[in-house]
Amino acid sequence: MTDQFAYPADRESASAAKVQALEALLIEKGIITDTTVDKVLGYFESEMTPLNGQKIVARAWVDTDFADLLAKDAPAAIAQLDLADGMSGAEGEHIAAVLNEPGVHNLVICTLCSCFPWPVLGLPPYWYKDPVFRARAAREPRAVLTELGVPLDDDTEVRVWDSSGHSRWFVVPNRPEGTDGWSEEKLAELVTTEAMIGVAVVEPPTVAAGAGA
Repeated sequence: MTDQFAYPADRESASAAKVQALEALLIEKGIITDTTVDKVLGYFESEMTPLNGQKIVARAWVDTDFADLLAKDAPAAIAQLDLADGMSGAEGEHIAAVLNEPGVHNLVICTLCSCFPWPVLGLPPYWYKDPVFRARAAREPRAVLTELGVPLDDDTEVRVWDSSGHSRWFVVPNRPEGTDGWSEEKLAELVTTEAMIGVAVVEPPTVAAGAGA
């Protein structure tokens, strides 16, 4: 990803400096403490991670009723699973799912900034926030997907979903062939964050990977 959407070498350090300055100001004004940011980030790094999304996708692959509900009312479907507390809390209030299907490939972006379904996918990858990716994916999604290794047939429709504070989308990718009879746990291991954004597909398992299914 970073090869496709490169940014200046000092961009992360410059951004970190700005964040530290803002944090120091908020602490000085008594709005937060010196542990607030670390606690929030720690929670999202340990509880609100892509592992949740992997479990949701795996359940949708094996349970059509769950998949139907997920497409209609994602929070209600997610509430059926034994996931971490807070799935419908901060950053998860308006989660919505779109399901890939034959002839349709979904792609999630955020043209405003970096709105992202944190409880399902964890913290957004750096490239997701890159202005070049955001602009090109909205303008020429098929070309961007091809560059990222997702060439699509000409008759495949590409649907682009623009996340915002109102709706935070994620993709349920197609289940790969060769996984009949697999457990949800084994299926979940195949799912990647990139596939749940729509910039990748879930690859069929190798013979070795499927041996222990």
